[in-house]
Amino acid sequence: MAKPNMNRYLRQSLDHIFQNNKKWVASKKQTDASFFDKLSAGQSPDYLYIGCSDSRVPANEIMGLEAGEVFVHRNIANLVPNVDLSAMSVINYAVRHLKVKHIIVCGHYNCGGVKAAMTPADLGLLNPWLRNIRDVYRLHEKELDAIPEEHARYNRLIELNVMESCRNIIKTAAVQKSYQENQYPIVHGWVFDLGDGELKDLKVDFEAELADVQKIYCLSPGSNSEN
Repeated sequence: MAKPNMNRYLRQSLDHIFQNNKKWVASKKQTDASFFDKLSAGQSPDYLYIGCSDSRVPANEIMGLEAGEVFVHRNIANLVPNVDLSAMSVINYAVRHLKVKHIIVCGHYNCGGVKAAMTPADLGLLNPWLRNIRDVYRLHEKELDAIPEEHARYNRLIELNVMESCRNIIKTAAVQKSYQENQYPIVHGWVFDLGDGELKDLKVDFEAELADVQKIYCLSPGSNSEN
């Protein structure tokens, strides 16, 4: 059982958050008196951001966007496994109901999840989750093994992991159908560099990737795919 003085300390340690919240509310009202009226009226973001849970990568801030402008889903190592109902539900809702125009998968260099996946160790409950990253390594084994420097190989796996998550999004029926009907959303792959704060565009060729996956994963009747 925690000691009483520890409980008091833990409660007090949250006080500054509520103080910061009041300052944030005041600053928003000062800039735009109707900010919270508009915020409570609903959301219509153009962007779905799928990123890592890492506390050093705040989605809105690195994109320079305000509350209400980006729909966010985060997990360890920004994965999009096709059997993850949480990720699939977010994508489905964002595409079919919010009508987002862009889906961004954003990884980051020095990702602990990717590093853990490269470590030959039993990590318990994390094993099946990190296996998705190990599968990415398996798919690109020759390219990665040809990189002699470990840190560079690690960074390249981070990029490839982002690109594989993009492909998993493109495989979904919601994205395929919406793009066929509306010409959106477009899927993008980015990496955030913790060292300088800049975003790197991996330049995912969405239309080429869509055509490629639809050879096998065509889920939108009437598409231009031969299958």
